[in-house]
Amino acid sequence: MTPTSASDQSLYELALAADSTLPVLQVSPTTLKAAFSAVLDLLADRELPAIVWAKLPRGAVWQAELTQYSALEGISRALYVFKNQREEGTDDTTLINAIADISTDSELLPADTIETPAIAWQELLLAPESQLRREYFLLVWTEQFQGCILAHRPRSAHLAKATESTVLEASVGLVEAPTASAIGESQERRQHLLVLSSFDTNVIQQVLDGLAHAQTINAPTLPTAESESQPLGHMALPDAVLQWQQLASEMVATSINPAAWGQLFMKQVQRQEEVWQRNAVYRRQADLVEILQIQKEELSNALRSKADFINTVGQELRTPLTTIKTALTLLNSPSLKQPQRQRYMELIEKECDRQSSLITSLLDLVQLDQAVSPTALQSIRMSDVVPGVVSTYQPLAEEKGVRLAYKVPEDLPAIACMSNWLKQIVINLLHNGIKFTPTGGQVWVRAKQQGSYINLEVRDTGVGMAASELPKIFDRFYRGRQVSLEDTSGSGLGLTIVQQLLLHCGGSISVKSKLGEGSTFNVLLPIQPKQSAPPSKKSD
Repeated sequence: MTPTSASDQSLYELALAADSTLPVLQVSPTTLKAAFSAVLDLLADRELPAIVWAKLPRGAVWQAELTQYSALEGISRALYVFKNQREEGTDDTTLINAIADISTDSELLPADTIETPAIAWQELLLAPESQLRREYFLLVWTEQFQGCILAHRPRSAHLAKATESTVLEASVGLVEAPTASAIGESQERRQHLLVLSSFDTNVIQQVLDGLAHAQTINAPTLPTAESESQPLGHMALPDAVLQWQQLASEMVATSINPAAWGQLFMKQVQRQEEVWQRNAVYRRQADLVEILQIQKEELSNALRSKADFINTVGQELRTPLTTIKTALTLLNSPSLKQPQRQRYMELIEKECDRQSSLITSLLDLVQLDQAVSPTALQSIRMSDVVPGVVSTYQPLAEEKGVRLAYKVPEDLPAIACMSNWLKQIVINLLHNGIKFTPTGGQVWVRAKQQGSYINLEVRDTGVGMAASELPKIFDRFYRGRQVSLEDTSGSGLGLTIVQQLLLHCGGSISVKSKLGEGSTFNVLLPIQPKQSAPPSKKSD
């Protein structure tokens, strides 16, 4: 095999030497494929006789347009497809196509046009040491125009450590990187190629001369037996060079046809539009997947929350029943004295009340899930609801020795809420205030306007709460303020129901509290917007 000489230059370097002003771009394999396809589509659509020199990445999808052009009948042309010698004998159908944007192109073609035909062009094997092993190119010579697209993979110290086969394929996105550490931004950079193009006849001629000379001196020397076994469509490099030089001399090159320029430009625009459309579809699919994942997560959380709620409800319902059953068992004891019997009877009554309160609260929560829409909210005044609820709880407060007072101005604007919802909110807050306020304490209820809301304040001088408790008090079944009082029963759903009622009518609730100093709950309810009066009809 003849050693590589100094004349064996890459086509990319030859083009730059011929015209140093040529712009060089760093592009992905997808963009390179689009550029190749635009030129070949132009040849096929206009049925232009041409001489084509091509070195493409392996894979039928890369060669689809070349295959279509070669299948045209009645057009004189010559196609020379170059391959690295180490690629010979591989099966393109088993190659991994890592370029997602390109893989969809194969779906647009019939299955019988995807496979490369046995004799569609002349295949030329390159010597292993040829400089072209690191390059891909497409050169076209027609009477209307001459053009070339040259792609070069630059060397790097990191890539040199890998095998030539794996690195070449990784650089055009056909196989995965050699190691897992190559995945990511560094892998993406390695897949990019340096690309330039020219439609200058002088540059094209110099590139072809360099190609002819380099391949002639580096023609692989094959044993006779191996040469005889070459498949149809293969020919020796020197013979191919003589052939294409003769064909080029017979095909008189004229100045580029403006129509060809325009169509080539439109072909490229069409290719970019197809890529954009595919990317748009992928983006919509990605957005849909993201939405579905969010919905799936929300559904999973809802199911988890429902399961936790049912589990907690079961435990809460079981606790009073267990206490009642134990008390009933003790009541059957013959040696039980009357005071103990009376205490157990009171315990059973208390647990029955607790069970009833829990069931009522659970039903209230279920009804909230079927709440009316905001448009069905009523226009009500605080002065029509709050005083009545306070009066109802006045006897309970007096019995406990707690002072209960309220101040609700009658001229406050109406709020947007349901009457029974507002009543339930005040009942639950008053009940907690009186419950956790010891004898001699006070509970106040005040209402005032605060911007576009009515602020309902319920303040007590009770036992208060620690700062660590405040974020939990609206959780279902949470009972944190345990005091040594007689009335410590409750469902643990009162504040939860208040919060849910306020959410349904656009309100909110906040709390301030300190241990031993009491608590203050502030409820904000939106003021009912004033409806404009209908315009009066003027008499004629």
